[in-house]
Amino acid sequence: MALTRRAEAELAGLVAEPDPTPVRHLQLLGAFAYYRQQINFLVNREIAMSSYQIAVLVGSLRRESFNRKLAGALVKLAPPDFSFHEASIGDLPLYNQDDDADQAPAVKRLKEEIAGSQGLLFVTAEYNRSIPGVLKNAIDHASRPYGQNAWAGRPVGVLGVSVGAIGTAMSQQHLRNVLAYLDVPTLGQPEAFIQAKEGLFDEAGDIGMASKGFLQSWIDRYVAWVKHHAA
Repeated sequence: MALTRRAEAELAGLVAEPDPTPVRHLQLLGAFAYYRQQINFLVNREIAMSSYQIAVLVGSLRRESFNRKLAGALVKLAPPDFSFHEASIGDLPLYNQDDDADQAPAVKRLKEEIAGSQGLLFVTAEYNRSIPGVLKNAIDHASRPYGQNAWAGRPVGVLGVSVGAIGTAMSQQHLRNVLAYLDVPTLGQPEAFIQAKEGLFDEAGDIGMASKGFLQSWIDRYVAWVKHHAA
C-alpha cells in the first residue's frame, strides 16, 4: 500500500498546481493519466497479492466420498483471503507418454488450474495401502512432458480420512515421496491421519467439535506454509 499512497500523493500534487500554462496543462493531463494508470495497477496487484487461490485435489471419485466431504468442511476453517476450488481429475485419460506432445484438453485445463494457484491441497483416500489410481494419474499428467512439471514449487498440504484406524497414513506417505521428487514443498507437521467416525462431522456437514480444534490448527499451519512459500 505504500507505493499506492505515494502515487496518490504525487497525483494530488499535480491537481493542486495553480494556473498552469497551456503547455503545462497538457503535461499535467499526461502525468495525471500516467499516475492514475499506475495507481490502478498497484491497487490490482495488491489485491491479487492479498488473496490466495488454492487448488484442491480429492483422491476419490466416489459420490459420497469422505475425503470430498472433509475437503468441503476443512476449507471453511481457512481465513477469508484464501479461496479454494476443486480441480477435476475424473475426466483425465489414462496417462500415455505418447500423448505428451499433444496433451488432452482436460490435461491442459488441470495444468492451467495448478499454474493459476498459489497453493495446493491434497485430500486423499487410501486404496490397497497406497495412492488411488485416479490421483496418481493426475500427478503423472501434470508433471509431463519432461521439463514442464506444473507441480514444482507449489506449497502443498496433505491429509486424508478413511474408516480404518490408520487414516490414509500409507497413502499419504507414498504421496509425499512422489511430491518430494516433483520438487513440491510439502507441509510436514502436523500430520493428519483422520478416521471417519461419529462426530467427525456435525449435522450441517461441518467439522464436529471433537475434531475442530486439531483441524483448525492444521489449517492455520497450512495457511502460514502457503504464505511463506508464495511470498
